[in-house]
Amino acid sequence: MSPDQRKKIFILMINMFIAIASFGIVIPILPSYLASINQGGMAAGLMIAIFAAAQFLFSPIAGKWADQYGRRKMIIYGLLGLTISMFVFYASDFIAVLYLSRLIGGVGAAMLVPAIFAYIADITTFDQRAKGTSLVSAAMSLGIVVGPGIGGFLADYSLKLPFLVSALVSLVAVLFSVVLLKDSDAVEGNPVVESTVPDEESMFTKIGRSVKMPYFIPLVITLVMSFGLLAYESVVGLYLDNQFNSSAKDIAFMITATGVVSVIVQLFIVDRIVRRFGEVAILVFFLGVTAIGFLLSLFAGSYAMFFGVSLVIFMATSILRPVLNTLISKMAEGEVGFAMGINNAYMSIGNVIGPLLAGVLYDVNIIFPFILGLAMLLVTMFITVVWQRSRAAKSAAVL
Repeated sequence: MSPDQRKKIFILMINMFIAIASFGIVIPILPSYLASINQGGMAAGLMIAIFAAAQFLFSPIAGKWADQYGRRKMIIYGLLGLTISMFVFYASDFIAVLYLSRLIGGVGAAMLVPAIFAYIADITTFDQRAKGTSLVSAAMSLGIVVGPGIGGFLADYSLKLPFLVSALVSLVAVLFSVVLLKDSDAVEGNPVVESTVPDEESMFTKIGRSVKMPYFIPLVITLVMSFGLLAYESVVGLYLDNQFNSSAKDIAFMITATGVVSVIVQLFIVDRIVRRFGEVAILVFFLGVTAIGFLLSLFAGSYAMFFGVSLVIFMATSILRPVLNTLISKMAEGEVGFAMGINNAYMSIGNVIGPLLAGVLYDVNIIFPFILGLAMLLVTMFITVVWQRSRAAKSAAVL
């Protein structure tokens, strides 16, 4: 990569890290804060669902705007939305206002994430795409690790302090982007820059049209991965406590360790294996690895074994995530922003449905969420293999 490319990617990494870390700051203290204002589990669930639903509904529109008005504007507006969201959350204890804050935050995330990955697609060649995407994904994973740790530290002083710090840190990211982030040059990485997205389409028309796109199967994999991973994360603390009598410290240590593994893999491994094996082959293999992880989790007889299995699952999904983003951006010539927006929408669907269904199944039987995740991964792996063979057959026919 050229020095200019590395500089732009570094700026995007800082933006993604700050955005995710600022959001992660509030995660450890949210249950205690909601309890302090006489709110319980329903409010906590709605906080997640409202954010994810807003992200789902707005992502296709934001992706289209990233194609029409430029990546830089959407990145700045997205960061601004997240900043406003956290200031609103800090300023009020009224639950309806807090829900409004999550709505604003979801719209901000819908603007930010697709635009960042579309920006990466603009400034990298096909050969560089996996490395650029994995670097930004690593920054995201690092934010997930660092943010909650800072939030837990700040909560010792005041339950409201993490919300204020989150808002101020996000504001710094806005100013940072206004000053340093330049418009991307789409010609540099993708010669087909004119958006082919029709001007007048409803959000549901966009989702429906995605079924016919060449990158539809990667979108399905994104949905299933986010579904399975969020379902897994939403019940893993309860499962560890129920099965192994794990302490909060044990659970926190496992979450931190899996985050560190994700960062290492995305920084040093993803680009190398993509160059050697290609995106589709990696998707098939690591979907299989994730499925094996879910299967082994059913037979884990100790905290240590479950910890090891979790590392395998998070390692595999941390590879799948940037590879999926890379593949979709390569297959979406002319509408990368739209494709990234649709990808974000599919991810949001999984983020909403996964935790909700996992919670219901967990109340029936604590292993049912893992069985469901395993079944969905196996079906998705089968579909991916069929898709891979179909693509290979079409390529051979052309030759």
